[in-house]
This record gives sequence, structure tokens and C-alpha cells, in this order.
Amino acid sequence: MINRKGMHIANKWAKTVAVARDPSVAAHVPDTRRMNRKSLAKMLDRYGMIYVKPVSGTFGRGVMRIERSPGHRLPYSCHAGLDIKRFASVDKLYGHISRTQRRRPYLAQRGVHLLKTNGRRFDIRVMVQKNPAGAWEPTGVIARVAQRGKAVTNYHAGGTPVALSRLLGPKLGAAGASRAEGRLRALGLRSARALARAYPRINMVGADIGLDTRLRPWIIELNTSPDPYLFRHLKDKSTHRKVMRYARLLGRIPAPRTKDRTLVAKRTRRKR
Repeated sequence: MINRKGMHIANKWAKTVAVARDPSVAAHVPDTRRMNRKSLAKMLDRYGMIYVKPVSGTFGRGVMRIERSPGHRLPYSCHAGLDIKRFASVDKLYGHISRTQRRRPYLAQRGVHLLKTNGRRFDIRVMVQKNPAGAWEPTGVIARVAQRGKAVTNYHAGGTPVALSRLLGPKLGAAGASRAEGRLRALGLRSARALARAYPRINMVGADIGLDTRLRPWIIELNTSPDPYLFRHLKDKSTHRKVMRYARLLGRIPAPRTKDRTLVAKRTRRKR
């Protein structure tokens, strides 16, 4: 049976904990912790680059890329949007982040050095939806290229949607790019199933997956209210049509108004 109510889960920490229970998914989840002064310092020492993000947030708002560069006079840098601030110590860095937080809880996540195209980072959105039979199905894959100098790839933060084959084809060839996309679809599917075991009422998942420089996939985030309209940017319109059809069946977007309904509405307004 299809769940037409759906469910939105805003808490990124809860979603991370849920999917990490599945060993086949956990291997692709970057080290993620509740952010405080201790975890900030420890993760920067270990990874050199991390992302700090609100526990609850959308469209990439509030996401910061933090880097540690030993040997520099100001070794700690905080990248937020196109703005960069540098600090002499972890304490000063943490003070800045705390003021930015405004008492909201944040997470610290191991930074993934994403693949780039023309110097711009990109990640991949894998759409997974309940199909008419009630089973999870990966229905669309699209890459999102970040605005130059920005850490986030979100469309609402200036990211550009692009067919994944355009980015991976030159690196891997057509066959290699197709195999890579198949692996991403499979990981997105496993992620949705793992999340659904904790939250059975969800019916759509947008898995944001990054490929590092070794082409290893990392699950950056799972969105339970993914934007189906993103796929309209693909040249292959069949993907967009399928994503939209499933979204309507799941009650996530309104059904289109037919010409007959539109004409009836117009005639009714005229009579009034």
C-alpha cells in the first residue's frame, strides 16, 4: 500500500543515526558528531577539513566549510557562502561559530573532497520514491554543480543541475559513467530502505551523495522532502515525468489541472 501522507524529518542527526544502523550504508556515511568545542577541535585535527551544519535546515543555509592549515599565521578558516574568515586558534573559531549558531544545535561532519568540474565542486542527488506497488525505487539521478567558491551545491544556493553523464563521461567513458550511476542508484536505494526502517511513513528520499577523488561515494545528507522539479533540467524528459508522476501518486505535489476543469472554473467565474 502506498503511504500518501508522507513524512518530513528535519533532524539531520536522527537521520544519520538511523541509516548508520545498516552496515552496507554506514560505510558510506562520513564521521558525523554533535558540534561542540571538543568535537570541532578533534575532527579538525583528524581530518583537516570538516563541514559544520545546522541539525535542522534546508537549502544549504547555515552550512560552513572549516579548514585547518598548520604552519599558517591564521591556520583556521571558515567558509560560509563566498565569505571567508580566518582565525588564530580553535577557541576563536569556535567563538565565531557559536555567535553564528544563535543557540541552534549544529553538527560537525567529516569533509569530503568532492570531485570538481572546471574548478567547481559537484555532488549527486539520487531520487528514491515509493512506486505504485509500494516498493522503493530509484527514479532519477542528477548532478548539482556548486557556484564557484561556494561549499554547497544546492540549487537554491546557486547550484547548477547537470546530467551526471556530462561530468563522469569524460573521466570514465560512457560505459564507466553508466556503471557509476548504477552504483549510486543502488546506494540511494539502500539508504532509503535503511531510513524507512526507522521512519516507516516516509515515501520519498533525496539522497545527496558526493564522490571523492578516488570515486568513493559518501552520503552527505538524506532529504525526506526532495524537490521533484529539479529533474526538469535534464534533457531526457522521461526521468522528470516519472519523478513527477510518482510524486503526485504519493500526494507530495498537486495533480495538474485538466483543460476541462480549467474551462469549468472560467465559466463559473463568468456566471458570477
